[in-house]
Amino acid sequence: MQVGIDQIGFYTPNKYVDMVDLAHARNQDPNKFLIGIGQSKMSVADQTQDAVSMGINATMRYIDEIDREKVGLLVIGTESGVDQSKSASLFVKSALELAPEVRTFEIKEACFGMSAGIMIARDYVRLHPHHSAIVIGSDIARYGLNTGGEVTQGAGSVSMLIKAEPRILALKNGHSAYSADINDFWRPNDSAVALVNGKYSTEVYLDFFKRTFTNYQAQNDCQTADFAALIYHLPFVKMGFKANQLAIEKQEQETAERLANNFTASAQYSREIGNIYTASLYLSLLSLLENGNLAPEALVGLFSYGSGAMGEFYAGQVMEGYQNALDFDGDQEMIARRQKVSVSEYEQIFTQALELPQDNFELESDEETGYWYFAGTKDHVRQYKQK
Repeated sequence: MQVGIDQIGFYTPNKYVDMVDLAHARNQDPNKFLIGIGQSKMSVADQTQDAVSMGINATMRYIDEIDREKVGLLVIGTESGVDQSKSASLFVKSALELAPEVRTFEIKEACFGMSAGIMIARDYVRLHPHHSAIVIGSDIARYGLNTGGEVTQGAGSVSMLIKAEPRILALKNGHSAYSADINDFWRPNDSAVALVNGKYSTEVYLDFFKRTFTNYQAQNDCQTADFAALIYHLPFVKMGFKANQLAIEKQEQETAERLANNFTASAQYSREIGNIYTASLYLSLLSLLENGNLAPEALVGLFSYGSGAMGEFYAGQVMEGYQNALDFDGDQEMIARRQKVSVSEYEQIFTQALELPQDNFELESDEETGYWYFAGTKDHVRQYKQK
């Protein structure tokens, strides 16, 4: 029995700031952002979008196409949690009108949370092959205005249905994990923005990739040339590019070109949207599937990384006809529908979103009809509504 990804839903907020505009506002050469970081645009979340609403919207992309009665597990990975106790997944479960028997919880380990959820879901479905599981990664990356990490912000969510005999990607047995207690990135309870040692974090990321990729190959008796594509957690595109360069050095030209071309395809959406923390790796997967060149049964390697730090490398095999299970046109429309905001508008939206609205004040969303949004709190209870 094969277990893996059968559905993918994607959501990003309806606003973006252009990196050329941001570079000019920060007195920087635009190529520092466009080439040095590898970003073109950055999605911006206003006060009405959070990890919950984005997770709902991503899952709504496919929820009417599945048998809800077979969903037995719902997991959300996020580092943008909305409550110190209550799981974000309970709000999502309620909006999706899933059965009360569904087991649901939230996972936190920086950007590794969604990968952890997928591993749990994979094992759950193996034991309960007649059930399916929904795994969501949903985050808003915030480092602060005019900071070193500002250009690596973003917002969005990816949702996946994990089930037996999947239509998109079958997860292979075997994995390679590595963890260490370090401080390359963190967000204290008293801070609404993350703290990061950018150079150190990049060094750790690359070190963890080399360790896990090498160990995976040794454990599974495979070589770099066996992979059709290698994809990465992309806090910014250039970081994944550096890891991919490590992977393809000393490889034959055909292998190096294939992996380089498919990396470019996998980074296409991240370049337009920015960092979405737990879902970044899976936005890379979606981008690869929709923009890359993959044959049936092609082997795809996935490197997941969460600061603090946790790294894992695993692999999946593309299913024949996987394109039929994707919504390429819908994903293109999702990205294209966004409205450009000026840097001053972005700064106002960013600052306002850091503050919780006054209790019993109802927020209004400027999203399109049908999307869910955070409507404020009523007697200190979070309210979510559909436009």
